[in-house]
Amino acid sequence: MTSINHLNEQKTVTNKKVVRAWTFYDWANSAYSLIITSAIFPMYYTAIVPETISFLGIEIKRAAMASYSISLSFLVIAMLSPILSSIADYYGNKKAFMRFFCYLGALACLGMFFFSKNPITGNSNYFYGLICSVIASIGYCGSIVFYNAFLPEICSKEEQDQVSAKGFSMGYIGSVLLMLLCFALILSNDQYHFFKNDAMPARLSFVAVGIWWIVFAQITFHHLHESKREHSLDTKRNGLMNGYRELQKVLHELQHWPQLKRFLVAFFFYNLGVQTVMYMATYFASDELHMEATQLLAVVLIIQLVAIIGAFLFSKISKQYGNQMSLLLLIIVWIGICVAAYYVQTVQAFYLLAFAVGMVMGGIQSLSRSTYSKLLPPTGDTASYFSFYDVCEKIGIVIGTLSFGFVADRLGGMRNSVMVIGLCFVIGLLLLLRVSNKQFLQHESVQH
Repeated sequence: MTSINHLNEQKTVTNKKVVRAWTFYDWANSAYSLIITSAIFPMYYTAIVPETISFLGIEIKRAAMASYSISLSFLVIAMLSPILSSIADYYGNKKAFMRFFCYLGALACLGMFFFSKNPITGNSNYFYGLICSVIASIGYCGSIVFYNAFLPEICSKEEQDQVSAKGFSMGYIGSVLLMLLCFALILSNDQYHFFKNDAMPARLSFVAVGIWWIVFAQITFHHLHESKREHSLDTKRNGLMNGYRELQKVLHELQHWPQLKRFLVAFFFYNLGVQTVMYMATYFASDELHMEATQLLAVVLIIQLVAIIGAFLFSKISKQYGNQMSLLLLIIVWIGICVAAYYVQTVQAFYLLAFAVGMVMGGIQSLSRSTYSKLLPPTGDTASYFSFYDVCEKIGIVIGTLSFGFVADRLGGMRNSVMVIGLCFVIGLLLLLRVSNKQFLQHESVQH
């Protein structure tokens, strides 16, 4: 991972056309993140899959099965991530790997068109649909590794924050735009019945995501150029497993930085809760409150729009009161959300809950990353530390979604699962209190 740091030390000339093309990959792939992960696919899955399904002779609730599939995809990603990071650092063909994972994810989205219910028997090929969703998730996260690796090569170190934020904005705008188009198709079909099959608009939305992803990614692929590196064959072979060695090195170094270690453990627990809520909220609303498709889509849009306001608001709060106090406040709100979700009974109340989730979702994600960055020890190998951060996040998603599904399936519904997630927030809160406030203030004073 030292090669990326070496590039950061060099004078990088920013080409605005290349930067613009790079941000278009956020525009291209964020449609998957919103429509497949959070909105239309969960809604469609719940509509056509029976409440209880049989898998390998075991009866499993449909929401639990979806949760398990998310766990599987992120387990694969967590295992692949260090290897992919090493490839991004040591090989000169990042764009080829990025293109491969892009097409893998997009084709899986196209394949979701065939995820349907037989009109005669009433049975759905749910297992096929879940396989497509797992492959799409792997494609999305795999391509992001190489996409991020281009950032220090296309702009100077001083401009990376701004360029990264621009990519985020492009992703938000693109995903919401396509989401609104898909939403309009679903609503118009409900009113005018263009299609005899009411499920067709949702299935066409999956196709739209795949096409959108592939088409707009071409802008990125056309303008991005590889930064060729000269390595011997032995060096490349060693580079393949270098990511795991780097993670092991960071784990060893953390013993000498107890405050950073404590923060990471706290982050693991509360972020486990954040990510699980994000992935399972639509399933919860559908199964527990029996919300209709249009209501579910409205929930997702509320969360997306409010999240931008929340991220801006808590960045202001952190400047005034510091990172630790801001994170503690955010976690307390998340605990309140979990308690409220356990008791929520009406659609209107869930809309208010979605508003609250949006307010704290963007804030806790952006503030966690910046806090981690502030607590890093003096090192030239920040890529290794952020790779470790990324793996912690992915493993947390695996454990969180697995626990959510297991509790929902075995202990009587998703309301109990929500309380388990709430407990993770409580643990994260208590662990964050163990991080010295003096340590936060020292790092923040250095930043200012």
